[in-house]
Amino acid sequence: MLELARIDPRQNGAEPWASPASRVLVVGLACTPDEVEQIQRLRYKVFTEDMGVVFPDAHDGIEQDRYDPWCEHLMVRELDSGRVVGTYRIMTPEKARQAGGYYSESEFDLSGLDALRGQLVEVGRSCTHADHRSGVAIMLLWSGLAEFMRRGGYRYMLGCASVSLRDDGVTAAEVWRNVASHLQDPRLPRIEPLHRYPVERLDSVLPARVPPLIKGYLKLGARICGEPAWDPDFNTADFPVLLDMACMDDRYRRHFGLEPATASEVA
Repeated sequence: MLELARIDPRQNGAEPWASPASRVLVVGLACTPDEVEQIQRLRYKVFTEDMGVVFPDAHDGIEQDRYDPWCEHLMVRELDSGRVVGTYRIMTPEKARQAGGYYSESEFDLSGLDALRGQLVEVGRSCTHADHRSGVAIMLLWSGLAEFMRRGGYRYMLGCASVSLRDDGVTAAEVWRNVASHLQDPRLPRIEPLHRYPVERLDSVLPARVPPLIKGYLKLGARICGEPAWDPDFNTADFPVLLDMACMDDRYRRHFGLEPATASEVA
């Protein structure tokens, strides 16, 4: 693994969201077929065993598809046990051209992003082990993504924020109420779903919370750039998320090392 960052809660100055009982975690890019297989086994455990998602190409405890060979695979590993506990899949614009397109193009018409494609990185297949869903692993994954973007000189990050429809769209309705206004911004590029989830039916007034991952994306400065698509494999409403690294919230830019910390933060 090519290490990009780590969290050691035993050291002075550890991040405030790192629990004292946490293990040392490192994030980096998979470098060997064995590491990629460990990531694919984690994806199978989370998506198929935990969530009940059935993929046509999943077998023998491995979740994979035709895009995997074209992608970089970000991984969080427990330093003491070696166990892989978190991952993101990353496709650069160069690899997307070789692969014949981004994975997102199976769900969305991305022609509205044509002007951005040279600097557009797609992220997806994000998951964390059940033992690491307190927020530490995902923050470390985001640190790794930020470092990947910085090293590659990429500006835009595209992903899909999936919301389960097992509750008959109650949570998806709450998400839509929170993000629909983004589409009124004339400066925001727009993309269109190929199989649109009928947002006009998202009229539920039942209490629901925006999923933590989506809340995190919005805090980073990401915006929803289109109506949701229906993903039949996951049975989810997928909201397209676009992050302009230049517009990332200043606190996170400093946290991820994209600009120097202020004097008060150093003190």
